[in-house]
Amino acid sequence: MQEKGVKWVKTLAPNYIEMYRKQKQQDTTPEDFELSIEGKIAPDNRWVILAKIIPWSQFEAEYAAIFSEGKGAPAKTFRMALGALIIKERLGISDRETVEQIRENPYLQYFIGM
Repeated sequence: MQEKGVKWVKTLAPNYIEMYRKQKQQDTTPEDFELSIEGKIAPDNRWVILAKIIPWSQFEAEYAAIFSEGKGAPAKTFRMALGALIIKERLGISDRETVEQIRENPYLQYFIGM
């Protein structure tokens, strides 16, 4: 199934495939993620809990496979791309509001692996 998805994307947009640099799994635990003013991130926050149950690294390989290794600027990480989409859909907000929410909320920053 993975190969079908990759072929479909390459067929649909062969000239738009950008370079991708696979990222290591985020090693920051909620306890290690420091907030600028408030101290430490709470491990019982809904975004922290959701980040723990999503198998980011399993999806990373399939995502990375659709990009070329030497063409174009590097794409954003899978976690950032999917994480922003999840935030947008769960909160029911626009793309611009999603960006603003991520800028302002350290829990959302943790969720997308910033």
